[in-house]
Amino acid sequence: MGFIDLEKTPPISPVPGCRMRTPFGKNMMLSYLEMDPGAEVPLHHHPHEQGGILLEGRLQLTIGDETRVVSPGAMFLIPPNVPHRAVALDAAVRVLDVFSPVREDYAELANRYIPPLTPTARGQNQG
Repeated sequence: MGFIDLEKTPPISPVPGCRMRTPFGKNMMLSYLEMDPGAEVPLHHHPHEQGGILLEGRLQLTIGDETRVVSPGAMFLIPPNVPHRAVALDAAVRVLDVFSPVREDYAELANRYIPPLTPTARGQNQG
């Protein structure tokens, strides 16, 4: 595989306002996530370990019982099956995530773990 051209990697959109490009190898997947201002990845969990770095924008990030507002350069690790959530605050956000093992749902260009946002959840998740 070697070098990856993001422009030639088709994006998937797991929730409104979010686009991901997810190249992967045998044991690891990269996820280049772009979020529009106000976009939300709702609370979810999956059996994959996840790590990442915020490249651009400000993000309200919840991991387990802790919520923080993070800025570019912030790094995070999410153990398997720990609930987490992300909300882009006042500008577009770019995040580079790494998953291990490969997320089979993204590899299949589908989403099995992030639930759709409901009107009720949207009202509760602002802030």
